[in-house]
Amino acid sequence: MTDQKRAYVYALITVGLWSTIVSASKISLRYLRPAELLFVATVVSIFVLLLILVSQKKIGQLAVLTKKDWVCSFQYGFLNPFLYYLILFKAYDLLPAQQAQIINYTWAITLTLLSIPFLGQKVARMQWLAIMVSYFGVFVIATRGNLFAMSFDNPRGVVFALTSTVIWALYWILNTRDGRDPVIGIFLNFICALPFVIVYMLLTEGVRILPIQGVAGAAYIGVCEMGVGFVLWLKAMKYTDNTAKIANLIFIAPFASLVLIYFLVGEKIYPSTFAVTSPKVLVKSILTVA
Repeated sequence: MTDQKRAYVYALITVGLWSTIVSASKISLRYLRPAELLFVATVVSIFVLLLILVSQKKIGQLAVLTKKDWVCSFQYGFLNPFLYYLILFKAYDLLPAQQAQIINYTWAITLTLLSIPFLGQKVARMQWLAIMVSYFGVFVIATRGNLFAMSFDNPRGVVFALTSTVIWALYWILNTRDGRDPVIGIFLNFICALPFVIVYMLLTEGVRILPIQGVAGAAYIGVCEMGVGFVLWLKAMKYTDNTAKIANLIFIAPFASLVLIYFLVGEKIYPSTFAVTSPKVLVKSILTVA
């Protein structure tokens, strides 16, 4: 198998795993509150990443961490996983899964916008057109296609979903300055985020015995999105000869997610969601290659 074929295999497995996360989150939130879901998923992901570090024989690098490394980890960990996933899970809790996941996928658009002031990048005309089309799509989805009535299912949920894209994009922009090994970095971020998660959960939601159904779902998210999924994507990036070849595979996820949302969550998929999903894939493809 060539390196590029390996890259496709790793990328497709990752996309398959990420496609299940919206449904897993929505089902888990039937039993858990957002902070509880984040707590269990974070703990599980820490153990998964630790096992991966041991298997990669990188565990010794933890012994030579500097004060600067820990300061960075607390800063990054506050953004992701603490703030990002807390707000995202709140959006999943308030909105239909199909709305939340499509809005969340506009993070690529947000990344483009934030790269202007933070990275000094320029945006081409086609990219501005893609941005406008994308956010018009968000408006269509949030109103279920009833544009003139200006009736939103849950404005607070829409704000949470859009805010999560800002935090996610900002996190990756800041990570361009992080010279640490990626797996070491994400492991430390999760370790440092855990105290924030615990304090927030204790102050807002308290402590209770968690239903096993919710814990199982949260553990699945911790393994598949926050742990294994991240490492598999890194492997795909390592083997590919062209990042765009595998980056575009991410856009399969919204379609796959809608199928799972319909069959697993039991949501009726709105015509407006179907109408917007295809153009959004096109828009993001433009942004990738523009």
